[in-house]
Amino acid sequence: MEERTVTGNGTDGGGMYPAGGGDAGRYGVENCGAADRGRYGVETCETRHVHPEAVARLRGLLPDEDTLYDLTELFRIFGDSTRVRILYALLASEMCVCDIAAVLGLTQSAVSHQLRALKSSRLVKARRDGKTVFYSLADDHVKTIIDQGLEHVSE
Repeated sequence: MEERTVTGNGTDGGGMYPAGGGDAGRYGVENCGAADRGRYGVETCETRHVHPEAVARLRGLLPDEDTLYDLTELFRIFGDSTRVRILYALLASEMCVCDIAAVLGLTQSAVSHQLRALKSSRLVKARRDGKTVFYSLADDHVKTIIDQGLEHVSE
């Protein structure tokens, strides 16, 4: 079987394939070769090819699209510094909207708006005591996410 190396933007195969084209998932080589800087400054292989065994193994491990979408939404919620500040404040204690607003220097309206997003993402929960509603972290997973995030950015 004749092999050819194809370079370019990927529309022409972008790797080592049998002559006449082929499927990147079926054909490949074992060694990437020396690293090269890609157009985005990220180290890439000198040749474009696929490692079929690795691709097949990892495709079976990927969560389904709905799960990945939910994970993306979770990270989107953490992408707002006001929401992260609210979560961090709730690490210490459950608090009402008035207290959270006072601690963070925000309006009650701004805090309520963010709490609605946090509650719909199941990151916080509410408890009514008479006329006051207290908010707290929904579970220990939220604390773990925050703690690990802080550890990561502190490295």
